[in-house]
Amino acid sequence: MTLAITRRTALALAPVAAAFPAVGRAAEKQTIRIGVLTDLNGPNSNGTGEGSVAATRLAAGDFMRAHPDVAVEVLFADYQSKPDIAQSIARDWFDRQGVDFISNVNNSSAALAIATLVRDKDKAAVFTTPASSDLTGKACGPNHVQWTYDTYSLGSCTGKALVAEGGDTWFFIAADYTFGKLLASDTARAVTSAGGRVIGQVSHPFPETTDFSTFLLQAQASGAKVIGLANSGENTVNCVKQAAEFGIAKRGQKLAALLLTIPDVHGIGLATAQGLLLTEAWYWDLDDKTRAFARRYAPTMKGRMPNMLQAGDYSAITHTLKAMAAMGVPAAKASGKALIAQMKAMPVEDEAFGKCTLRADGRLMHPMHLFQVKTPEESRYPWDYYRLVRTISAEDAFRPLNEGACSMVAG
Repeated sequence: MTLAITRRTALALAPVAAAFPAVGRAAEKQTIRIGVLTDLNGPNSNGTGEGSVAATRLAAGDFMRAHPDVAVEVLFADYQSKPDIAQSIARDWFDRQGVDFISNVNNSSAALAIATLVRDKDKAAVFTTPASSDLTGKACGPNHVQWTYDTYSLGSCTGKALVAEGGDTWFFIAADYTFGKLLASDTARAVTSAGGRVIGQVSHPFPETTDFSTFLLQAQASGAKVIGLANSGENTVNCVKQAAEFGIAKRGQKLAALLLTIPDVHGIGLATAQGLLLTEAWYWDLDDKTRAFARRYAPTMKGRMPNMLQAGDYSAITHTLKAMAAMGVPAAKASGKALIAQMKAMPVEDEAFGKCTLRADGRLMHPMHLFQVKTPEESRYPWDYYRLVRTISAEDAFRPLNEGACSMVAG
């Protein structure tokens, strides 16, 4: 439906453009088209989906106010968490609809496929929501960047923290695709480096699984002190809820939700989620700047606060548009590789993420934060869900540049 509307709009505009003589066209606005590939109806739609589209539109609106000579159009589509559908939509956007760069892509397998596509077509991808650390490692490339977080940072921060608290034996329940496998392996590396031990792992089909009882019972029977949930969205929400029904936490085992964001906590409820440790790149109630951004965002989503992924959408789109303006829109539209190079050459600063740097391998470097979910009694107002445990510097949170096997990094 979104694509059909876009085509009708293009056809409607064509006669208007043709009606102006060549001299008049020189004064027309330049147009940038962004394609948001996201999950609108699947297990990750609550944390990305419409909220990511809203954040992208907010960034586009801010940019157009600062650059009235440029029009920014936002297209979006649901690719059903399937790499082949993601590629098909992306090809249509690039070949027929004039999309200049793609953003979001909240599925690691789909993102890896899009990374190859944009390199082949010399377009650009700004990955704000896929977590695979391979995107800036062995699958790095000159036509894409990775913004908000990755499996390395999530696993390292949460894994080491729980081992330090005595959680030195782990059992993983992982989504059976690239993201889940990498999140489990990156967390396992952090656990073992901190002196812990992994005693088992089981994978569940994605995205079909809703009943996690079999997997949770295996984890419970393992006797592991920590059950690591290497999944996301509704999968994680269902795992946490069903674990509570089995009384797993009451029997002494801890749950580690390795990718949990605030809409997920909202869906679980504080009574069930209380005490969970989790790592995030951003929290709406962290400081005055994050609260100011959240106050602008929330009205676009009927009062819902943004999570780190949606703040990442705003930050990434803001920087990409700034880079296009700095190098000139025609030059940016002509080469995705040149656009990404310009993005890396410029300092990153916006009202959501503040000041950051974009590394040679395409990794955005910024602090990560370890939070604990509050009890219902501790929460003072709507969406007041987290207590900050510690902030981890970018250098400590993300994989060292020389350890990712990125071909663009010397040595």
